[in-house]
Amino acid sequence: RLPSCRRRLICSLPLSLSPSLPLSLSHVELPLFQVERSEQEWREMLSPEQYNILRNKGTEYPGTGEYNKLYPKDGHFACAGCGQPLYSAASKFDSGCGWPAFDKIVTGAVVTDTDRTLGMTRVEIMCSGCGGHLGHVFEGEGFTPTNERHCVNSGSVKYVAQPLPAEAIEDKVLPGPGGADSKSDLMQGLSALFNKKSE
Repeated sequence: RLPSCRRRLICSLPLSLSPSLPLSLSHVELPLFQVERSEQEWREMLSPEQYNILRNKGTEYPGTGEYNKLYPKDGHFACAGCGQPLYSAASKFDSGCGWPAFDKIVTGAVVTDTDRTLGMTRVEIMCSGCGGHLGHVFEGEGFTPTNERHCVNSGSVKYVAQPLPAEAIEDKVLPGPGGADSKSDLMQGLSALFNKKSE
């Protein structure tokens, strides 16, 4: 039986992608996240709030997060669980929602899932490195030219003073005009992940 993080990713794959896959993902033995730890290990390395957010999909109270009103000129934000680079400082903006907001992300840095809790349908974003819950992504609000808002918990990220790696490219995460192509990005991301595991 696959761990829940693997089942979520498999179930979120569009059916149209199945003919392109070399084999059924339900039979892939490799973990779909590069960083995997036991629940005890996660508890030991994360603060109680970080653990609740990243591993239990919790949410911090609006306006209380460490990075809610932090707008550095340089540097980037990385996953608090595994350190994977996620957002440049330049992608952060003030949406007034009470949580850190970003309008684009490093390509391939997240996987998405449909979240139907709280009586609504939202797009959840999880770190593609460890599967940690980051928050949700919304579109069509018109805050910035990308027309995309990543509503992220402060507890799920950490600020790093250094710039993003030179090879990092930021883009929208949802398909649409000006955004990444969901099919090609997903296939490239899975291919890169499996290649890393085989090294």
